[in-house]
Amino acid sequence: MKKTLIGLVISMFWFASASADVGARIGVTGNAGLYAATATELDTGSHGTTTDFDESQTQSEYLGLVYGSVFAEVGFGPVFVGVDYMPGSIDTEETSTTVGDKTTTDTSTDVTNKVSVEFENLTNFYAGVRILESFFIKAGSLSVDLNTKESLGTGSSYDNTSVDGSMMAVGMDKVLDNGMFFRVEGQYSEFDSASLTSSSGSQKITMESLDGVVAKLSVGKAF
Repeated sequence: MKKTLIGLVISMFWFASASADVGARIGVTGNAGLYAATATELDTGSHGTTTDFDESQTQSEYLGLVYGSVFAEVGFGPVFVGVDYMPGSIDTEETSTTVGDKTTTDTSTDVTNKVSVEFENLTNFYAGVRILESFFIKAGSLSVDLNTKESLGTGSSYDNTSVDGSMMAVGMDKVLDNGMFFRVEGQYSEFDSASLTSSSGSQKITMESLDGVVAKLSVGKAF
């Protein structure tokens, strides 16, 4: 993912320098998002001796996220393409559930599972068009790495995974005489579902939905 990101940014500036009709912009963005997520935790209840998940819990949560990102884009008249990348990572709050771990047909012991998720390498490739001089709409693809941090009562663990998604946004910007510009926009994001199975095979978490809105405030330089 990082090699693709670097290659796209380099190609943007190469095209910008090769043609006087092409304009480039770089900048930084402050993002404040509110996401709704629904996930289901499944348990075999027999400590991995069967593939039938006979215990389940479904939970929905709202996630408030604040993070920074950097972006670079190239414009061809009213049309522009770009990439936005979040350095670092974001950690969610830890969630805790207690389930009965049925170790035999007659006995069951309550165990506590604690899970949090780290969002890393959030990347947005997008294309947009200017409707008026200052107003624009854009749409694109999203990808993010989900790194799990868990403490499962059964002693097993989850692997990490990556999730793709899509976005669309509307906004406006203003370029000053010195080339500096300011931008505000509102974005709707929607990610695909994803499933993770524990190393013992006795637990499974399915993220059924993750979508939300993001308010973005950017400052940058136009060339």
